[in-house]
Amino acid sequence: MPEPGIYVLRLSHRRERDKRITTHVMLTARAFGARGVFYSGDEDPKMEEKVRDVVARWGGPFEVRYEPNWLAFMRRWKEGGGFICHLTMYGLHIDDCLSEVPRDRPVLVVVGSEKVPRVVYELADLNVAIGHQPHSEVAALAIFLDRLFSGAELKREFQGAKLKIIPSRRGKRVIRLGEQ
Repeated sequence: MPEPGIYVLRLSHRRERDKRITTHVMLTARAFGARGVFYSGDEDPKMEEKVRDVVARWGGPFEVRYEPNWLAFMRRWKEGGGFICHLTMYGLHIDDCLSEVPRDRPVLVVVGSEKVPRVVYELADLNVAIGHQPHSEVAALAIFLDRLFSGAELKREFQGAKLKIIPSRRGKRVIRLGEQ
């Protein structure tokens, strides 16, 4: 079982149809404070390598791993003492249930792609809705993590980063760390 923190499970990745969205789920998870992403569906080593390259350049820690059997993975997560939070527009509004997400256990945040099987709703300790309208899983994940971490994740320093953005009103300024 992973150490306490937030991890994301992306269900049913479809290599050709979902490559950008799944990559965006992973990059959002990393940037907004998750420790790693697991994904199921089509195994996609090229996508994994792209995300690992971002981690190598921009810092981590952040884990990316393929899980061929998402259902067995979710069951192992629960059996190991982890908490499962499923992001769905059918769940409880985030403002009414965010306090139920534990901070002292590993939390698996499940985001779907195609229709999510009923068993996910049943296995989840908490089904959370950002809003009760159709919307992007990337947006839902970003809002969930930002609310969970109260915005602190946006100012954190990433370990082992080789690149860093220097904020500016105009233009782009990126430095290689160690070269200021």
